[in-house]
Amino acid sequence: MCAAEFLQHYYMEPNSSIFLNNDQLRKESPGGLEKNLRNHYGETAWHRNWKAAFPEAFREVSFSDVKMGELHRADVHTPCGTTLEFQNSPICLEELKSREAFYPKLIWILNGKKFKGFRVLKNLPDVDDPRIAAYDFCNTDHLSMIRKADFLQGTTRVLNFQHPELKKLPLTSYYYSFCWKHPHRVWYQAKNPIIVDLGGHFIYQLKQRRQLSEDYPYLHMMTRKSFIEQYVC
Repeated sequence: MCAAEFLQHYYMEPNSSIFLNNDQLRKESPGGLEKNLRNHYGETAWHRNWKAAFPEAFREVSFSDVKMGELHRADVHTPCGTTLEFQNSPICLEELKSREAFYPKLIWILNGKKFKGFRVLKNLPDVDDPRIAAYDFCNTDHLSMIRKADFLQGTTRVLNFQHPELKKLPLTSYYYSFCWKHPHRVWYQAKNPIIVDLGGHFIYQLKQRRQLSEDYPYLHMMTRKSFIEQYVC
């Protein structure tokens, strides 16, 4: 069975939706697709480049929201039910929550080249390494940690990675600290995975380490090729 047939017959649909092909959409929306679908016109070269990495049958997959009486079109929707949304500009919290509610297996791909003050900084140790379970990372540009015990006692002391307790801790080649001077804070409230594309061969998943003092955002680097291959093989 070809990919297009697979999509129409066997994939899991987003919440409260039915799959519609373009002919069905025209019947459902006599005012025309342009009026009823989320706007996908005037796309950037960045959008088109990402979509071109996936089979045509996966692109621009349309759905009807039965409960809300709305039509949606996913940038990419894979046979495994994963939806990829390519976001070139900021969105409001209401829109973020709406899309995440409609697409239960959503992954955000963000154009990080448009972020102001965003820089990848230093390699991190494995954030789940049991040797640092008693420590919290500091949310600063300089790689440092504090002891949880000190924090609970109100006597916080900042330790850099030259301190004897941390000096021998190995660093990974895939976890990184980063700086974002003017963050789009709505993305920190996303419940679904976020991938930041800075251009080139590597992309970065935005993650957070749960901590006692405050959560610590960090980046998980992967190749663009390996990410795409998860969904096209």
